[in-house]
Amino acid sequence: MSIRESTAASVRRVAIFASTTARPTTERERERRRIAIMCLPFFALATVAGFVPLAMLVRMSVAADAIWIEGWSLDAWRTLLTEPTYRRVAWNTVWFVGLATVVSVVLGVAVAHALEKYDLPFERVVVAAVSFPIALPGIIVAILVIAMLGRQGLVTNAIAAVTGTSAIDLASATAITGLFLGYVYSLVPRATMVLRGTYAEVNTQAEEAARSLGASRWETFYHVTLPEIRPGIAAATILTFRSGLAIFGTVLLLQSHYVVTLQIQREISVGTYRPDVAAAIGLVYVVFIVAFTFVGLRFVRTDTVTL
Repeated sequence: MSIRESTAASVRRVAIFASTTARPTTERERERRRIAIMCLPFFALATVAGFVPLAMLVRMSVAADAIWIEGWSLDAWRTLLTEPTYRRVAWNTVWFVGLATVVSVVLGVAVAHALEKYDLPFERVVVAAVSFPIALPGIIVAILVIAMLGRQGLVTNAIAAVTGTSAIDLASATAITGLFLGYVYSLVPRATMVLRGTYAEVNTQAEEAARSLGASRWETFYHVTLPEIRPGIAAATILTFRSGLAIFGTVLLLQSHYVVTLQIQREISVGTYRPDVAAAIGLVYVVFIVAFTFVGLRFVRTDTVTL
């Protein structure tokens, strides 16, 4: 089938869908119309808050005058491709957020496993404590990191008192380790909440059968539980990685590592102010997140263990 024939067939399908949705004659078509009506608010919001801003970013990224959005120029894209600073920022973002995601998902698996498989004392308090960072803005997380690991931080001074080392030498709040802990602190709850839902669907009979056949707890987890929670791990990885890419307040306050959100802020700050370059970075950012999500969703499928 040629491209023209394929396009014509797609147009015909859309026309048929629109006709049956507007004037349904069967129950299935009426159900389809109800679904379409319920989706209208979402599409309206997506248009206003998503598609229109993206179109503006595209226009700004190719504008000769990005302030008044006039003329046409590829200077912003040429800057991204030729200046090594932006490649370094991209690499810094990917490896740093990727490492924080891996650590967060591993910790999320451990916390979700403990919450779902063991009768913990004060379980509601534990759940509240684990989920609490989700409600915190990034700047508050950064302040907490400073309060714990800064020069006057609680942990810093406690270690200094035990080891006799200067608290100034031990302070790591504004080092990359402090930023990394801030990321993990923000991301672990997201991974845990996704994985708790996955654990609720685990086949406990298969686990009990494995234990009755002599498998250890670790062998039961590795051979029975892990294959069942693998879709949840993939979903938690997608969510935490995307959330990590969007963290801004923590990076803005600690500023110990160049990531893409901090670079965008610097592009539009007083002194540099290159909104065309910021728009180009934003478009690359959006395309990367969408591509990563679609690739990651291929691994989110349910594989059940049967007896």
